[in-house]
Amino acid sequence: MEDDPVVSMLDSLATIKIFEDAANPNANNLPHYSDFSDPEVPFFTDSVYRERIAQMNDQSPFEYIYNIEVRKFIELYAVRKRKLTARILGLAQIYFPLFEEQLDKFNMPLELKYLAVIESALNPTANSKAGAKGLWQFMYGTGRVYGLKVSSYVDDRYDPYKATIAACQHLQDLYDIYGNWSLALAAYNSGAGNVNKAIRRSGGLKNFWAIHNYLPRETRSYVPAFIAASYVLNYSKEHKINPVNPGILYYEVDTVTVRSPLTFAQIAEMLNIPMEEVEFLNPSFKQGVIPASSDNTYKLRLRKKYIGDFINNEYALYSYRTKKGLERDSLLDMVNNSYRETQLYTVKSGETMGSVAKKFNMTVGDLKSLNSLRKNYIKPKQKLLVFSKPNKEKNSGKSISSTNIPASNIKDTANKPSASVPDVSQNAPTSKPVVKNTGKPENRYSFHVVKRGESLGILAQKYHCTIDQLQKWNNLTNNNIVIGQKLKVITVEGEPMTMVKPESGTGKTNKPANAGNQKFTYYTIQSGDNLWDIADKFDITVSQLKNFNNIKNASRLKPGQKLKIPR
Repeated sequence: MEDDPVVSMLDSLATIKIFEDAANPNANNLPHYSDFSDPEVPFFTDSVYRERIAQMNDQSPFEYIYNIEVRKFIELYAVRKRKLTARILGLAQIYFPLFEEQLDKFNMPLELKYLAVIESALNPTANSKAGAKGLWQFMYGTGRVYGLKVSSYVDDRYDPYKATIAACQHLQDLYDIYGNWSLALAAYNSGAGNVNKAIRRSGGLKNFWAIHNYLPRETRSYVPAFIAASYVLNYSKEHKINPVNPGILYYEVDTVTVRSPLTFAQIAEMLNIPMEEVEFLNPSFKQGVIPASSDNTYKLRLRKKYIGDFINNEYALYSYRTKKGLERDSLLDMVNNSYRETQLYTVKSGETMGSVAKKFNMTVGDLKSLNSLRKNYIKPKQKLLVFSKPNKEKNSGKSISSTNIPASNIKDTANKPSASVPDVSQNAPTSKPVVKNTGKPENRYSFHVVKRGESLGILAQKYHCTIDQLQKWNNLTNNNIVIGQKLKVITVEGEPMTMVKPESGTGKTNKPANAGNQKFTYYTIQSGDNLWDIADKFDITVSQLKNFNNIKNASRLKPGQKLKIPR
């Protein structure tokens, strides 16, 4: 079991630096936990576990059951790795409020917060052998679909806030396919393709335990581990596991906006903040550099007690020279010349790490750092992150500067309403694109009027863009849209926007949702049908089925309901 990814993630907690300052006497002083003096590790019979998990099942939309596989993971968390579980309990004080807040916004079960325990053991810099990263372990392609960007300086998959929103969107999409949370969790782990194959091989059964033996080995353990983690974290008091305090709680953290390039060293030295704390709260900045500019700002997370110092010293911070002698001009030049977006590349036969690095104007060190590689060996068909073309704006000779920085830095406005009021006219133009004549590649934009059942995810697929792009084009601060709202959709002439498919995709091709000459037939929903069954039967994707029928909540499908099916 030592090679199990759940065990590997648990072991990664032993090296988190933030805990080094959380030694006694404050290691176990979080509220509502007793200080157990009995050193004996408690053990319970199967009947006790079964009864407790049955109680959890009665109060949850998840199928919580107890069996020998679940017991193995209970023993892992509560006995073998109990000291590391204590660290998870401490980290939960930072991340669970964030998870619950977002899950509640998406109207999803709060128990999904335990999924991050399985994925990353709540280690914000977790990195799997397969290349999944962050609290929610997003692969590169899947992350791109949900708006998580990766560049030479920033990896949004490590951002706890952005990755949590993306995880909610991804899990909701998977639940819409299967109508079953256990299968949605299995698909989150191994991809919908593997779950679909397992369903077929089982004779069409849609129950995790019925398809268990047809799933990949790692996925077979996934749901049992989820049940065990849910149980142990709910009954940690009974198992005498006290949380280790990381020294930071969720409600002690706030944000400021960075508008010019800044390093962690400048922040730590000038504001006298421990470097480990700055790194821990801002894991998405891979090199300790925030590549901000006046038109490309970033959020920096600090404890509230440091926010005032940052605001009062903002101008001085940007030009502060660290002990290492990094001057502002050097920082500007470094960001200006090396900020590059990334893309996925498949290694060809005969290629070496050196040849791949040269091909994309990188160093071997860049390639190893970007892919968290320790050795210089690569193999054919291996997928690597490489740099794409340098950012044109940042390499056009323009200097990044922080002009007109306000005296008081603007805090996070994610929960504030957008300044622009959406046009809710039902008669808004939707067909003829407007062309701006600027001398540059033409930005063509049209308007889409939101219809019943549509979401940003559905519209992103329809217009071959990302959710993040739709939000930027329309000054949206969240994923909420309303019926009748008019949304701008942009394309650049000669550069059509393409949506990166997740690695867990089904492989089916999306057809245009509103082709003018599209013909339809109708299907009457039978008892036991779900969207995946119907889409598979007619050889279309679930997204197409939802688009054609304006389906927003797949759980509301009823027998006898008629669905439009493209011929």
